[in-house]
Amino acid sequence: MKSIVSKLVFSVLFSAMALPVVGRNFVPFTSLGGEVNRTSVSPDNVLQHCVYTAKDSAKVVRLLQQKVLGNEVLFYARQFKGLPYVASTLEVSDPEKLVVNLRGLDCTTLVETVLALSMTKRQGSDSFSDYCRNLMKLRYWNGKMDGYLSRLHYFTWWMHNNIDKGIIKEVSDSKYCTSPLRVNNYYMSKHSEKYKFLKGNARRIARIAQLEKQYNGNDGTYLPEAKTGYSRKYLGFIHDGDLVAIVTRKAGLDYSHLGFAVWGKDGKLHLLNASSLHHKVVEEPKTLQQYLYNQKSAVGIRVFRLLH
Repeated sequence: MKSIVSKLVFSVLFSAMALPVVGRNFVPFTSLGGEVNRTSVSPDNVLQHCVYTAKDSAKVVRLLQQKVLGNEVLFYARQFKGLPYVASTLEVSDPEKLVVNLRGLDCTTLVETVLALSMTKRQGSDSFSDYCRNLMKLRYWNGKMDGYLSRLHYFTWWMHNNIDKGIIKEVSDSKYCTSPLRVNNYYMSKHSEKYKFLKGNARRIARIAQLEKQYNGNDGTYLPEAKTGYSRKYLGFIHDGDLVAIVTRKAGLDYSHLGFAVWGKDGKLHLLNASSLHHKVVEEPKTLQQYLYNQKSAVGIRVFRLLH
């Protein structure tokens, strides 16, 4: 996403079932329309609408050809440790292109890159084009790239649409995930000047505002910060490699950061993330609870798992 501020929007990662969204009727993206004079990019010709370097495609193939030991998601996430943190890498083209950049990642692009690699590996493929198809499926409404508006800019949108697509599920435990979440997104439409391909475009701003309003409201529960320090005995429903989304109290936003869950040798949860503080992808030495305590806007987490 990806301006310095907008990384907070998406920049961010259930019982065995996804929790229902309460009190809203969602508007599918298709009913809002795509961009003017644009046609949806077919998965069959995705490479024609993709921005990448030879090093990017070679790295994807090399990673897919590696033998994966254990959990694919955690395995691939760890391959990026030490990679530079770089924001706004998706803001390179208008009309929208599928950006593949494995040279620098923010929290959102780390999550999408790792999940797309894991999906492709589980499909038994080492093809760069298959990886790109999976990346497009994750990043856009209903898996179809159709201009700037088709990107899943807020994590609330990303999460619900990828649950609907059968890609992820929420994992939770009603004993511990007790804090109700009410989403009130308006940051993008109110601060459109911070977004390279949104500022000055009244039509896009209006569409973003419409989607913000439609997806606002009560949206399940989350694990409060005070309980994130519990041991695996209590939080065992969270697995290594699960996607962690940090719920924020920052006005106009839903989530402030994303990463992957790692159970440390200390028996506590830690976060593997693309860190703006460390300027690179790191496996945090602090526990997740300590990490959240240092984030003034953080109130807790929601957790999601790749299905296929």
